[in-house]
Amino acid sequence: MHFPYTAQYTYLNTPAYGLLSEELMEWRQEHDLDHLIGGSRFKERSLAGLDQVRSTVAAYCAVDADKVYLVPNFSFGWKVLCGGLDKKTSFLLLDGDYPSLNWPVITGGFSSVRKVAASPEMEGAILKAFETAVPDVFAFSMVQYLNGLQLAGDFIKELKGMYPDTLFVADGTQYLGTGVFDFDDSGIDILGASGYKWLLAGTGNGFFLVRSGVDERFYAHTLPFEPQTEPFLRDNDHLQNHVEPGHLDSLSMGSLKRAIELLQETGVQEIASELKILRSYAGEQLTSHGFLDPRIMERKEHAPFFALEVNEKQQSALESREVIFAVRGGKMRVGFHFYNKKEEVDRLLNILKKSSGN
Repeated sequence: MHFPYTAQYTYLNTPAYGLLSEELMEWRQEHDLDHLIGGSRFKERSLAGLDQVRSTVAAYCAVDADKVYLVPNFSFGWKVLCGGLDKKTSFLLLDGDYPSLNWPVITGGFSSVRKVAASPEMEGAILKAFETAVPDVFAFSMVQYLNGLQLAGDFIKELKGMYPDTLFVADGTQYLGTGVFDFDDSGIDILGASGYKWLLAGTGNGFFLVRSGVDERFYAHTLPFEPQTEPFLRDNDHLQNHVEPGHLDSLSMGSLKRAIELLQETGVQEIASELKILRSYAGEQLTSHGFLDPRIMERKEHAPFFALEVNEKQQSALESREVIFAVRGGKMRVGFHFYNKKEEVDRLLNILKKSSGN
C-alpha cells in the first residue's frame, strides 16, 4: 500500500485519522465513475453487494457473516443499541473512555452506572468492581483513546468466563487494524468499530459484531411486529431493523471492504508483528528519555500509540518540522502504523530532546 502523505510529513496521528492509500483512492474513483455512467442500476447492484462487505468483515474478524451489522460509525450504532435496552439495566464503564461510548449510557436514564478509572492498574480495579456488584453490561474500549492503554485479551476472556451473564460490549476502533482479532474467541458479546482510524477505510463506515443469542436483549418490544412486510425489508433480521434502518452508502461501505482487503493483501499477521516491534522500540525510547510513564511498558499489552508529557515549546518544534500529532487529555498523543518506521521514532525523539529547553 502506498501513502503519499508520508513523503512530506512524519505522520503520527493515526489514532485520530488513518491515512488514505493510493489503492483505496483508485477504487473510490472507479466507484464514482461507475455511478456516473450507471445511474440507479449501478446503485442497485452495489447495494446488493453489501453482503460481500459483511463477508469481508467476517473473515477479518473470524465470525459468521450473519453476525455482522453495518453502520456509518461506532457512535451511531452504539447509540441505537443503547436505546433498545431496558432502563433497569446496570452498567460498568471506564472513566475517561471514549465519549461516544460512555455518553449514551450516562444520559440514558439507566438504573445504575458505575465507573472504574482507566489506569495502568485497571484490570484489578475492574475485577474488584465486579466482585462488589455484578453489572448487567460492561462497556469498554479495547484500547483507551487518550493514551493507548489496552485491556489484556486474556483478562477479558477470563472475566467473561467468571461472569457469563454480563453482556460484554467493546469498542474496537482503536484496536482493529493493529492486530489479529478472533471475535468468537474473544469473550466479547458485541464489538463495534469505525473504519476511519487503523483500518484505513475513510469515514462513513463501521460495523458491529453480535454474538448469537444476544440480539433479543435489545428492542424486545418490537419482536411481535417482525418481520416487516415490505418486500425490501422482510428479510431483515431483528437488529437490522434498528441498526440498519435505511440505505447504506455503497462508496463508504465499499471503501471498508476494499481497505480490509488491502490489509489482508499486505498481511494481517505481518502488520501485527511489525507494529509490535515498532511499539516496543518507541515505548522503550520514550520511557528512557522521560517522556512516558514507566508503568506503560510494564504492561503485557499496549496499543501502538502513547500519550507524552511535553511542553508547548516541544509541540511547536514538532509542528514546525511537519510532525503530525494530536493533543488529547492535555497530553501529546503519537501513534505508529505500519507506514511508520523506526527512523521516525528517532526523529520524534531528537526534536523533543533538542527543544526541551534544558
